[in-house]
Amino acid sequence: MESRENRNKVNNSALRDELLAKIRELGADCAGTASVEMLRNGPSEQLFPKMKDHSRDRFAEEITTGLPHGAVFWEENAASAIIYGVAHPEDRPEMDWWCGEIDPPGNKKLLQISKAFIRYMKEAHPEISVYGRRYHVERGGLYLKDAAVMAGLGCIGRNNLLITPEFGPRVRLRAVILSAALPPTGPIAFDPCEGCDAPCLAHCPQRAFSEKIYTREETGIGRLPGRDGSYYRASCAEQMAFNEEHAKEGMMPEVCDHPEKIIKYCRNCELYCRVGGRPH
Repeated sequence: MESRENRNKVNNSALRDELLAKIRELGADCAGTASVEMLRNGPSEQLFPKMKDHSRDRFAEEITTGLPHGAVFWEENAASAIIYGVAHPEDRPEMDWWCGEIDPPGNKKLLQISKAFIRYMKEAHPEISVYGRRYHVERGGLYLKDAAVMAGLGCIGRNNLLITPEFGPRVRLRAVILSAALPPTGPIAFDPCEGCDAPCLAHCPQRAFSEKIYTREETGIGRLPGRDGSYYRASCAEQMAFNEEHAKEGMMPEVCDHPEKIIKYCRNCELYCRVGGRPH
């Protein structure tokens, strides 16, 4: 006779497959599941207190979780996370253009998917609690790249970005949390950086990968920024500030009906990656 545990595994696998199919139907280009137990106190959360520079952490003054800066909030009944992504191809740069303080089109699409998925869950599975997640950890988000790796969407590359088999690093991520324990879909054996001459690093305008900032001995953490500890967040922040300072006024009719400064952040570490896109 089949045990209750085995029946639950079968049922939960079927539920997982249903929900992943649904979130793709709603517009996600990739999606996977991860156990909240595995996501708690992940590599990025462990590293945060040891970071040498918390550049661009203006959200430290806007914490809504009541937790220390960099700590992830988890609901008491949180069991699983669905991490999903929307592809951001090179020929659609406007997906990530900021029109003043208005969310770019890519963010809007991610939010639309989340809202539609939550509506579906309330109708189809009212017994399951579902929580939408903000982007910033300080406002109730989670470390999306860590979660995406655990969900089998890809790996963290030498450019410190999630690299997916289908789209390379040209993907935008978001997550929803469920009270149901769904079987995880990852991690997977995937490493396109092995043997690569890393054009993504060579084309960084701020040389954000030019020297080792962290070591395993110093931090006690195995998964370091840029894999070997060479990614320096402050340098990346300098480029973002440069992009903001040099933003030009223009129109984005799909976002707002009046001229605004349109901020086009640097994407060299994405666009020069050879995975999932045309070679440079």
